[in-house]
Amino acid sequence: MNRQFATLARCSILALACGLGAGAEAAIPVYAFMVKHSYPHDSGAFTQGLYIKDGVLFESTGMKGESSIRRVQLETGRVLQKKDIAAEYFGEGIAPVGNEIVALTWTSKLGFVFDAKTLTLKRKFNYGGEGWGLTSNGKDVYMSDGTAAIRVLDSATLSEKRRIQVSADGKPITMLNELEWVEGQLFANVWGSDVIARIDPVSGNVVGWIDLTGLADKSWPARGTDDVLNGIAYDAVHKRLFVTGKRWPKLFEIELVERTR
Repeated sequence: MNRQFATLARCSILALACGLGAGAEAAIPVYAFMVKHSYPHDSGAFTQGLYIKDGVLFESTGMKGESSIRRVQLETGRVLQKKDIAAEYFGEGIAPVGNEIVALTWTSKLGFVFDAKTLTLKRKFNYGGEGWGLTSNGKDVYMSDGTAAIRVLDSATLSEKRRIQVSADGKPITMLNELEWVEGQLFANVWGSDVIARIDPVSGNVVGWIDLTGLADKSWPARGTDDVLNGIAYDAVHKRLFVTGKRWPKLFEIELVERTR
């Protein structure tokens, strides 16, 4: 990834999210947050994917030689079960599909399907380009690749059906990373920023920005430049929203609060 391009893209996203453009301020709501609870999180986990099912947290981690799929106890952060991914692969996002877990890799153009109970590898699949984030809504699977496009995959075959072009006030929004399906919307971390985009999955329009600036505690041990906000999980049963970051020592349950104009 071209770092200069990435830096410019992040600055552009933050400008939109913070309402520095008058049009964005008028058109797109911005949400702040309140922390309801915080939970321990493995500070060695380079979080790539996150979701909750039946009260249990599932997490994927990245970096070659460190990538894994995990079942985690929410309240304690304890890893209950772990499947290491071969050291040649850089793990990315995951999503539940029935009784399986679908997982991406970054640049290998290869995905994995694991049994959700045993974490046994069942099969592999291929795709073009890069793999970043992944989520599902029980019908389709949604995949990000670092561009402004979100791919919609068939949940049975994992073949691509169509693409959603994501934009805010007519401007393409790139660097879309970890994804989560939340009450009919796609929530997407914007890589390298403290911002989550709320996306209409039909039109691709950003319908809200979530500004999580200040969530990471400055008192935490020094973090690397890539140890950014990443990881969204939604408990649809109890209406709870969770977020964390790469190598963050905490996972947070947050409540969104719309900013007044």
